[in-house]
Amino acid sequence: MPRRIQPNLPRYGDFDPLVPVWCLTPDRGGCIHRFFDTSPLSPSGRYAALTRLPYEDRLPSPGDPAEIVVVDLLEGTEEAVAETRGWDTQLGAQAQWGATDGQLFFNDADPSSWRAFGVRLDPFSGDRLDLDGPVYMISPDGRNAAGPCLLRTGAVQPGYGVIVPDDHVPRNRGASGDDGLYVTDTRTGRCRLLVSYERIVGEAEPRLDPSEYAEGDFYGFHVKWSPRGDRLMFVLRWRPRDPAGKLKHNLLTMNADGSRIRVALSEHLWGRGGHHPNWCPDGDHVLMNLNLDGRGMRFVRFSADGGHPEVLAPGITGSGHPTMHPDGRHVLTDAYLHGPFGFGREPFTFDDGTVQLRWIDWKEQHEKALIRVNVNPPFTGPGQELRIDPHPAWDRGCRRVVFNGWAGGARRVYMADLGDLIDGGDAA
Repeated sequence: MPRRIQPNLPRYGDFDPLVPVWCLTPDRGGCIHRFFDTSPLSPSGRYAALTRLPYEDRLPSPGDPAEIVVVDLLEGTEEAVAETRGWDTQLGAQAQWGATDGQLFFNDADPSSWRAFGVRLDPFSGDRLDLDGPVYMISPDGRNAAGPCLLRTGAVQPGYGVIVPDDHVPRNRGASGDDGLYVTDTRTGRCRLLVSYERIVGEAEPRLDPSEYAEGDFYGFHVKWSPRGDRLMFVLRWRPRDPAGKLKHNLLTMNADGSRIRVALSEHLWGRGGHHPNWCPDGDHVLMNLNLDGRGMRFVRFSADGGHPEVLAPGITGSGHPTMHPDGRHVLTDAYLHGPFGFGREPFTFDDGTVQLRWIDWKEQHEKALIRVNVNPPFTGPGQELRIDPHPAWDRGCRRVVFNGWAGGARRVYMADLGDLIDGGDAA
């Protein structure tokens, strides 16, 4: 387990947080960490990997360079270790660690060809390998990168891919046999198409009804390795060709070799309202915000093979980006100041632009507001592309949490230590 480092960085004390919190980017700022399902903290726990946006008052243009920043928590210093043109406004360049502190991964792009590709970098020696495929999420052992085509991601969700000129964005037609979920060997850099959309539509169980998807095209979104690294989760999105039509979502799971494709959650359930699926610690279940009965969002757990949805705490409202702690009892999440996918503003937000990080004991149906942080920058973009989501993400020991915020005129990244709260077993 990573050692518990006392950061040599300034403390955050706004709104009297219930746990110790530090600002990891107190100087220049402008940084974000990746997402709520991967830790920006290195395997040793000493370093944080972030993306620094070049500016925050306008949307980026193709080729604008961002920085990959490494923060040394022990020394309280930060260093830009690479420049990248392979980024977007919500997940940056997907900066994340492999199996050691010497394996830092992110995306880049070549402006001469507008090819996007992953990078494996040793931030200490400078040794670099450009990968043939994209980095969306690295497997727990650091050996494989999985992802959709990041040039196409913006077709269904701006902010999560790589920005290139529009005439360099490939378009899919129906269930493409040439695009889908890619896996790259991080040792050799070689990439392969693990499963195509054509194969997904032809093999997934339960089967997708072709008549429901006849007048539109399939694209990929979130990809997540299971905690054991033996399975993959893939958000399959269908975009209608009619601009007035509605996106459809299916949540897929499969073995790491692309076999045994399952529809874990169908559009028929997701379409009632829902967002942000995430693996449970057992690697056999998924946790997600869902509106199953029309009474509002709840935290719902269901089998990764599909079926058996269970509302964990009927009396507690779901929100934000939920993750289940390995103790199986607690859920950590945040809240949206600007509602996701048209659902409107969530509870646990305030008129001053702050939101809560929530610590929920779902078995006892109690919760605490651990931290309150500002997430309201002056410019969020015409489609909320530059909004700030906290994206609370556990470290590998599941004792510290890293999240995004806004302070002093810039994006900041923070870290909270929940160790004493977890050790004390205080759930109420």
